[in-house]
Amino acid sequence: MTSICFYFQVHQPYRIKKHRVFDIGKDHEYFNDKSDGNLNNEKILLKVANKSYLPANKLFLKLLKKHPEMKISFSFSGVFLDQLEEFSPEVLISFQELARTEQVEILAETYYHSLSFLYSKKEFKKQVVKHARKIKKIFNIVPTVFRNTELIYNDDLAQEVEKMGYKGILAEGWDAVLDWRSPNFLYKPPNTKKIKLLLKNYKLSDDIAFRFSDKGWAEHPLSAPKFSQWVNATNGNGNIVNLFMDYETFGEHQWEDTGIFKFLETLPSELLKNLDNNFVTPSEALEKYDSVGELSMPNFMSWADVERDLSAWRSNSIQQDALQKIYDMEKEVLATKDFNIIEDWRRLQTSDHFYYMCTKWFNDGDVHKYFSPYDSPYEAFIAYMNVLSDLKHRIEVITKIKM
Repeated sequence: MTSICFYFQVHQPYRIKKHRVFDIGKDHEYFNDKSDGNLNNEKILLKVANKSYLPANKLFLKLLKKHPEMKISFSFSGVFLDQLEEFSPEVLISFQELARTEQVEILAETYYHSLSFLYSKKEFKKQVVKHARKIKKIFNIVPTVFRNTELIYNDDLAQEVEKMGYKGILAEGWDAVLDWRSPNFLYKPPNTKKIKLLLKNYKLSDDIAFRFSDKGWAEHPLSAPKFSQWVNATNGNGNIVNLFMDYETFGEHQWEDTGIFKFLETLPSELLKNLDNNFVTPSEALEKYDSVGELSMPNFMSWADVERDLSAWRSNSIQQDALQKIYDMEKEVLATKDFNIIEDWRRLQTSDHFYYMCTKWFNDGDVHKYFSPYDSPYEAFIAYMNVLSDLKHRIEVITKIKM
C-alpha cells in the first residue's frame, strides 16, 4: 500500500523597494514601490492570485468534493497571509473554504519565512508561536506538524521542534544524505522521543514542479496515467510518496497553457485506480506509519538549488554580511518596544531578500534571476543595506527620546 501526501508551500515576501542612500533618515516605507511593477507587492500578489491561487483553489475544491478520500496540506507564511488580508481577501476566503472541507491540513512554520533558527533560537520560537496563533485565528486549526523555511533542516532543528510540541517535521529526501535509504518511509531524528521525519520524494515532486513544461525532458509531455505508474511502482518499496512543492507551480511557474491544470484535474482519479493507493495528510501519515529507523542529518539541508544546502542564501560575502547585520540588531530592536520597528525588522528577515543576493551562475543562477525583482544581486544588496541604515537611524532616534 502506498499513501500519497501532497504538501504545498504558499509564500510571497514583502519585497523592499530600491531604497537610496539619500532616502536614509527620510523614507521609512520600505516594502512597496508602487512606481515599479517588479517591486509592487500588491500588484505581484494579485497577478499570482489570478494566474495561480484562485484557479488552483477552485480546482482543488472541486477535486476534494469529487474524491472525499483525497487529502492535501499547506504551509502559509505569515507575511503571505498578511498580504492576503491587505490586498486580496477573496483569495484568503478561498483558502478558508478549502480548510473547511476537513481534508486539508495546515502546517506550522516561521511567521516571516526567515532563517531565524540559524541565528537566534529565541527569535525562531517567537516567530513559530506567532505563526501558530495566526493559523488558529484565520483557519481555526492548531498545527501539529512543522515545516521550516524552504525545508531547511538538521538534527538540532528536529530536537528543538519536538520540545515545542510538534509531532512531525518535513525535510528534503536528498540522495547524498539518504545513501541507500528510500525517502518513501518515515524516519526518527536522533536524540528525539516521538517526532517523526517525512521526506520529500524530490524526483517525483520535481517532475511536476520543474520538469513538467520542459520539452527537452525525455518524459515530456507528462500525463496523469504516466505519473501514476511511477507512483504505483513504489508499492512494496515504500509506505508513502511525499509530493512537496511550491503552490505557485500551478499556473505561475507552470503556466496554464502547459496543461498543468488539466494534468492536476485527472491525477487523483488515475492514482485511485490502483486500489493500493490512498491519500494522507502529514499528521495522518504519522499516525498510520511507524518510523523504519533513525536518520541523522547533522548538517543543514534544504530543497533549494543543486546543492540542497544553505548556499542559496549565504554562499557569498554580501549575503553573509546582510544576514549578520540584521540579526545583530535583535537586542536594540526589541529594546525599542516600538511595534513598527520590530515588524519592519522581522519582515527584513524573510529569506527571499538574501536569495536575491545570490551570485551563482548556470542553472541555479537562472532560477535566482527569475525570482528576483532586482536587476542584479548587488542592487538587491545595496537596497537592503540602505534600509538597514534607515532602520538603525530610527532606533537611534527612539533611544535618544527615551533617554
